[in-house]
Amino acid sequence: MSKSIFYHAGCSVCVSAEHDIINLVGANNVEIVNIGEDKARIPEAENAGVQSVPALITPNGNTLHINFGASMADVKG
Repeated sequence: MSKSIFYHAGCSVCVSAEHDIINLVGANNVEIVNIGEDKARIPEAENAGVQSVPALITPNGNTLHINFGASMADVKG
């Protein structure tokens, strides 16, 4: 993986964190995935170790949970 992946669900906590992540690492270095809108990517996020959103997967595959917006159970509905 050459970029980080930032998963979020579109809540205000997540959107705020998205802006901060883009400012920190640059838009070209991160893929933004709103799993609230693209539920097909939920299994991908879970396989990467995401337990709550917002979360950032680093290029090394580390899962960093940032603040707390929603659990994956909440996102799945």
